[in-house]
Amino acid sequence: MLLKELAYYDGVYGTPEEVKIPFNDRVHFFGDGVYDATVGANGKVYLLQDHLDRFYSSAKALDIHIPMGKTELGSLLTGLLARVEGSTHFVYWQVTRGVNDRNHVYDDDITGKLWVMIRPNQLNDPDKPIKLVTRPDTRFYHCNIKTLNLIPSVVAAEEAKHLGVQETVFHRDGIVTECAHSNVSILKDGVFYSHPNDELILRGIAKTHMIQACYRLGIQVMEKPFTLDQLRDADEIIVTSSSNFCLHACELDGKPAGGKDPETLKAIQDAVLQEYYDYTGKTSVLD
Repeated sequence: MLLKELAYYDGVYGTPEEVKIPFNDRVHFFGDGVYDATVGANGKVYLLQDHLDRFYSSAKALDIHIPMGKTELGSLLTGLLARVEGSTHFVYWQVTRGVNDRNHVYDDDITGKLWVMIRPNQLNDPDKPIKLVTRPDTRFYHCNIKTLNLIPSVVAAEEAKHLGVQETVFHRDGIVTECAHSNVSILKDGVFYSHPNDELILRGIAKTHMIQACYRLGIQVMEKPFTLDQLRDADEIIVTSSSNFCLHACELDGKPAGGKDPETLKAIQDAVLQEYYDYTGKTSVLD
């Protein structure tokens, strides 16, 4: 019996309502995968080889391991296409990094999970004109949104793991923005500097409360961009996230960093942790 619409996941196919996806597939948490799509017509996947080449190239760029070769995948797509009713189809497939515990870094031997979706489709009439509108291209200026599309952060976190470091500091045109999954701030001459909350960083809750702690302590706060050179020359480099409230760095790009204002750093750390203790009733971050 032909299906009205077909879904496939890791060797199992059926209707979209029947096929189940494991909760820990990394696509759910990170958008960690790549895809391709084309038209199917009269049982043929249009420009199949071109799309497979791009698909495998995209996966290779992110070190995602597709669980089968190009020839096998081409045969699979063609075979699945024959199971869907209609003569013209939308053929979509993707590979996610696979199933792993929710963490930015992942197991080195993880194998990708293949998804396919095929449904009847009709091409638009090329003789019918369409209307357009223009907008600034801001697709890569939405760091302020806590989106599931975390591929750049995943890549940076995995590289950091292999380098034996704990975080990656991002910068644009020499200006420090944030880390792969944290905010980064600095102390210099008793002043706390942090990138302003704009479209280039995610507004960190932990960072916000640390700034409030600075105000309570009488520490001057400057929410303004700072440079890579200022980062390297900082008295202290402070990294914050919702699961690590106030860490500090001792090394940057393989060279010693921070360690020049431990008293101010300790005062901030104590104030941030005290708020946590007061709120939760805990007495230590280690238990």
